[in-house]
Amino acid sequence: MITIPPYLKKGDTIAIVCPAGYMPFEKAQTCIDTLQQWGYKVKVGKTLGNQFHYFSGTDEERLNDLQQMLNDDTVKAVLCARGGYGLSRIIDALDFKKFKKNPKWIIGYSDVTVLHAHLYTRFKTASLHSPMAGAFNDGGNENEFVQSLRKALSGKAYSYNCSSHEFNRNGNAEGELVGGNLSLIVHLIGSISEINTKKKILFLEDVGEYLYNIDRMFMQLKRAGKLDDLAGLIIGGFNDMKDTTIPFGQETYDLIFDKIKEYNYPVCFDFPVSHSDRNYALKVGIRHSLTVSNKKVILKQAKF
Repeated sequence: MITIPPYLKKGDTIAIVCPAGYMPFEKAQTCIDTLQQWGYKVKVGKTLGNQFHYFSGTDEERLNDLQQMLNDDTVKAVLCARGGYGLSRIIDALDFKKFKKNPKWIIGYSDVTVLHAHLYTRFKTASLHSPMAGAFNDGGNENEFVQSLRKALSGKAYSYNCSSHEFNRNGNAEGELVGGNLSLIVHLIGSISEINTKKKILFLEDVGEYLYNIDRMFMQLKRAGKLDDLAGLIIGGFNDMKDTTIPFGQETYDLIFDKIKEYNYPVCFDFPVSHSDRNYALKVGIRHSLTVSNKKVILKQAKF
């Protein structure tokens, strides 16, 4: 049974932290202003605007900042300002005792996939794979993808549509929604945060990888059994892919299709979950239905 944190009401507090890569404070200002316009209070952690080489602080600083927000009873949600890399360096030192008694929404994507997977696997707690602080800039706070975060936080059930794709496999599926960034899902295999994907709807996206590395990571998923017995598979955006001097010989969706064509569950390609502005808020751990047809794809939060 999945624990669903309480949805937010006006006047509730959202904390903003940087548990991984560095982000200048000013890059999060529009996000802060927008959250306040939505009716929330904002509590800014010490790591936003802080820098230690690549990171937003030392491992200890990032750990302490996130731990404080997890423990703070006045904080109802924790928004990770950006991803990058760094959560797997601190995840095992986090103490979730207070969090289990007072669960709250953890928000973010990319490296935050580590937190989503850990919360789902270890504590059966739902979380929000969604746009982060940078997505609010340059008018992004008004687009449908950032607005989908607003709706998700308030508890509104959602139904997302996208166009059909030539590689899609039609069908209907229902199951708990799990996944996130491909690199991190593979990174967690063999750890205590590894996701059990059986009978789940798995979604995957990535950015800035070499094509051969995408191929290798899908081979790892296959060999680890992570693509067996899925309820359904959602392939999101794979942005800014790179090729080697001697070309790999396939484009991203082609090589992914080769890896999953032997299975018979529903599959959709090019779903709006990605490192681009096309990034709907998704409730990880909660049951969803997936309908893939010749006309369109529908991903819908299941009713309880």
